Amino acid sequence: MNNARAKARKLDKPFGETGTRGRVLVVEDETDLQELLQYNLAREGFSVSCVGRGEQALQIVADDPPDLMLLDLMLPGMDGLEICRAMKSDPTTAPIPVVMLTAKGEEADVVIGLEMGADDYITKPFSPRVLIARLKAVLRRPTGPDTDTEAEQPPIRIGRLRITPSRHEVRVDDEPIDLTATEFRVLHLLAKRAGRVFTRQQILDALHEGFAAVTDRSVDVQIVALRRKLGVAGHYIETVRGVGYRITEEG
Repeated sequence: MNNARAKARKLDKPFGETGTRGRVLVVEDETDLQELLQYNLAREGFSVSCVGRGEQALQIVADDPPDLMLLDLMLPGMDGLEICRAMKSDPTTAPIPVVMLTAKGEEADVVIGLEMGADDYITKPFSPRVLIARLKAVLRRPTGPDTDTEAEQPPIRIGRLRITPSRHEVRVDDEPIDLTATEFRVLHLLAKRAGRVFTRQQILDALHEGFAAVTDRSVDVQIVALRRKLGVAGHYIETVRGVGYRITEEG
């Protein structure tokens, strides 16, 4: 471990010196875990920076945004949920993927994290290989309006609902609807195949690319939040009892 720590310290570079796979900001107050994460991520080609407090993390995000944040929930001062909420409520930082890393593995904690807009949720103890695989999966997802596939997609109209993938924009009766990144992906998935029934597992697989660390219950929570935010168009999302969900104008 001493050799690994020495290597990790040498690999702590400013984000200007990027690794081949992207820049990861680790927000974790345990020094040993910081160094373990930094060593394993740097070995995979990531540029890594570590901080132990939420206020420091938000300052770095504002000054030099990373490609991904690996965020512990239990932090001194500002906790992980507050950090995630602050990032996802700011349009300039909302597209940055957030993967929560925590010892709080109860279903309720997972659901709260996802409701805050987290892109994945990994519990301690964890396998470094699995963690890295899931970070790579998150980074492969489209996160902004400039991706070629989204730029080519016309707006999706379903009754009073309009979804513009190229802008990550949702409107109901021309009024903008504020969704988290995860809520947008769920809605977009359903809307692209309007009328088709998706099982909860299919929704999880689409969101997490086979690395589902969450439960079916988290999908139900996302659907409840979507219906509430969509207001008069919320009933378009229909529950198909015993199967899953679909979106239809007649829902």
